[in-house]
Order: sequence, then C-alpha cells, then structure tokens
Amino acid sequence: MDERRVVQEAYDEMAEDYIDGVTSKSSSDPPDPVKRFQRELGPEDELLDAGCGPGRWTLSMAGESGVGLDISREQSSLARETAPASLVQGDMTALPFASDSFDAVCALYSLIHVPVDDHRTVLAEFARVLRPGGTALVSEGGIEWTGSNPDWLDSGTEMHWSMAGPDATRRDLQDCGFEIRDVWDVPDPTTDDGVKPFFLATLP
Repeated sequence: MDERRVVQEAYDEMAEDYIDGVTSKSSSDPPDPVKRFQRELGPEDELLDAGCGPGRWTLSMAGESGVGLDISREQSSLARETAPASLVQGDMTALPFASDSFDAVCALYSLIHVPVDDHRTVLAEFARVLRPGGTALVSEGGIEWTGSNPDWLDSGTEMHWSMAGPDATRRDLQDCGFEIRDVWDVPDPTTDDGVKPFFLATLP
C-alpha cells in the first residue's frame, strides 16, 4: 500500500468534510503553542506551513510572506480561499525549495500522516530549508501507532496515520540538529479524547 497516495486521495475526497469537522470540534482560537509561535515570528519572516491543509491558524497568520505546502490539491484549494500565502502541492519528504529559504516552519497534524520510517527525513528537510536560527513547530501523535479509520469524521472516507510518538520525535528532532525549547500536550481537535504533543524547536 502506498500510504502517501491513500492520504492524498482521502484528503482530496473529504476536503469539505474535513474543514467542517475540524471547525465544529475545535475553537477558532489557536492553541497556546501556536500563539507562542506566532509571537516569535517577525513581520518580515518567511514561513513554510508543511501540510497546511485548509490554512487555518499558522498559514493565515503568515500573510503574503507565507508558503503553504500540501500533498492534497483540494486542501490547497481551500487554503487559497482563506490565506494570501503562496501555495504548492508537494511531498514533505522532498521539499521543493532551496536550502536556507525560510525563517520558520510548522507542521501541525501533518507529520502523523507520513510513514514513520520517513519522519526523520521530513525533519531533516525542515532543517535544510530553515535559515540558521530558524524556528520549527511540529506536532506528533501522543502514542506510537499506525493504522486507519474507514469512516473518519463520518465522511465515509478512510484515513491513514503513522505516529512515531513523542519520544521518537524528540530524538529525531535532536538528531536533525534542532534544539527543543518547549513541549505542550494539546487536545486533538478531530477526536473527543487524546492529545498531540507540540514541539517548539530552534535550529542553531
């Protein structure tokens, strides 16, 4: 099974269901780590939102200096309606950007859809495209788990996840050169239970 294609086709198929489901289950107010990340962004800082989805929270706050990347063309179309950023369809394991292109990068609820064996590759790509001193905000799964839901958000669409868990993500970030500055446990907006750890890290 090509997990990337499963995720891409699922997000294309359920684009409207996803944004409706997330909006109905979560506050429009960003969680604390996103607010912290936002406060640290300067007005001229260039942000990459990797796995941007419909563009809520981080991509919307970046303005015209933001770049959103998503594997799903339909999710990118939704982001185009809400955020003035540039939008690119692409794969997080091979970012289509030159090295040292961004001041900040975030991946919220997106790394968990990449096969676990490729998580470190994604984080190494983040380190590559960040300028020295750049900041990353990355969320992960609260447990190590790989599986699927055949009817996610009551959409009739199957979605697949690959979660490395917080311990593995901490090690991968550090092995890719990041210094972890803070970690939060944030309630998952797509489910009634469980949390996702958010890592705030800096590239020296």
